[in-house]
Amino acid sequence: MGSSTRPNSLFLSFFFFLPLLLLLCLAPVSESATDFKALVYKGCAKQAFVDPTGVYSQALSALFGSLVSQSTKAKFFKATSGSGQTNITGLFQCRGDLSNSDCYSCVSGLPILSDKLCGKTIAARVQLYGCYLLYEVAGFVQVSGMEMLYKTCGGTNVAGSGFEERRDTAFSVLESGVVSGHGFYTTSYQSMYVLAQCEGDVGDSDCGDCVKTAVQRAQVECGSSISGQVYLHKCFISYNYYPNGAPMRSTSSPGSSSSSVSSSSPSGSGQNTGKTVAIILGGVAGVGFLIICLLFARNLLKKHDDF
Repeated sequence: MGSSTRPNSLFLSFFFFLPLLLLLCLAPVSESATDFKALVYKGCAKQAFVDPTGVYSQALSALFGSLVSQSTKAKFFKATSGSGQTNITGLFQCRGDLSNSDCYSCVSGLPILSDKLCGKTIAARVQLYGCYLLYEVAGFVQVSGMEMLYKTCGGTNVAGSGFEERRDTAFSVLESGVVSGHGFYTTSYQSMYVLAQCEGDVGDSDCGDCVKTAVQRAQVECGSSISGQVYLHKCFISYNYYPNGAPMRSTSSPGSSSSSVSSSSPSGSGQNTGKTVAIILGGVAGVGFLIICLLFARNLLKKHDDF
């Protein structure tokens, strides 16, 4: 009795826990991507609406509703609301590697955040890591597309080790890639991860000029900093140096324009990890099945000896 029950029990236990083992091993092992809904910066006009009848508030509310609804199916959208002096123009844009659902999740919170941070001003821009929203009333003073709105540089500096050569090579690829990528491009080169994006209605040539200007600002403003972000009015760039290799990015989409010019590519490391996991799982399953077969065979032999 005891000898026949034990192999069957082991057999059932193995196949009960195998699915759990598969789920644990196949879980993503990549680093968590930066929270795309984290605030980067805000820009608020000093002048507030003079709105005794509420007409501006109604126009702004209608504009926000239109922008949010479009974020479920587009990564860039521009619209107007109201008429005459109450005309308000606004737009949103999501980062090119966000999915549609992440884009909506990012944009949907911007109207409330804009009101919280800026109130009812005649113009505002709120930039998150994954998206931004801006609006302005008719007649608001326009600024140059090359004007720098915000920049941040990492607190750690990299001395020597060819850092600046790596960074500048990656920047060079980025400048040409954002043109061929029609406004969005990301790549990695020898542990240097770079990304650039232009506003959705900017032409390829102007986009290239904007990104080139942002790159020059990053080189001057951030120097040997391990990371940096530069936001101009019509484009932005970011770079990060990973001495131990670029982490696999979890927010990507088939439609994003990206390239890798080195073996430290995020997608490459992800594929290698998947192959390794598959080999390990295959070995575990094979050994487990062999053990079960041997136990079952031994059980049959014992039964035969009993007879």
